[in-house]
Amino acid sequence: MDRKQHWEQIYTTKASDSVSWFQEHAEHSLRLIHHTGLGKDAAIIDVGGGASRLIDDLLTEGYTDLTVLDLSAAALAVARQRLGQHADAVHWMEGDVTHAGFSRHRFDLWHDRAVFHFLTDPAERHAYVEQVMHSVRPGGHVIVATFAEDGPEKCSGLPVMRYQPDSLHAEFGEAFLLVEHEKEAHLTPFGTVQQFVYCYCRKGNS
Repeated sequence: MDRKQHWEQIYTTKASDSVSWFQEHAEHSLRLIHHTGLGKDAAIIDVGGGASRLIDDLLTEGYTDLTVLDLSAAALAVARQRLGQHADAVHWMEGDVTHAGFSRHRFDLWHDRAVFHFLTDPAERHAYVEQVMHSVRPGGHVIVATFAEDGPEKCSGLPVMRYQPDSLHAEFGEAFLLVEHEKEAHLTPFGTVQQFVYCYCRKGNS
């Protein structure tokens, strides 16, 4: 089973609020988005957003230029159904982040909670960073969250990479300034705790 088939099966056989990564409100992500100081007209992409409820909160707060990318059509369908008529205010993209067709300097803010750590192949991680370089405007903002060094070694049956703030920042390189980082003890719907690390970076002006 390839990666897309895996995630389609997950979102067609499990309720979106019963998976380990579910958050009623993405509080850490929202706080870091607020720290960027961007206006409500900022172009924001949620990579791997799928059925995540971050987009609900961003719409409620009045953000007007929102994109959600996910590999799974089923995950995107869950979010669109949940949002109802408000879904029309969001640009939905189905595809693999490593070769999705983004416009150059399209986004002011790139957000990813729990996609990057699935990229265990260095070539995929390089392709991901190239996509960020291409699609985020100079001086733009990048928020990426992965499992921390003491987080799980697998998620949804798939191997993952685990990071400390410095090692996660190093994947992106000197073109990105690490502004702040924090850890999250994420409580899953099953009552277990998963350790995440969040890094907020600014892209250089070149």
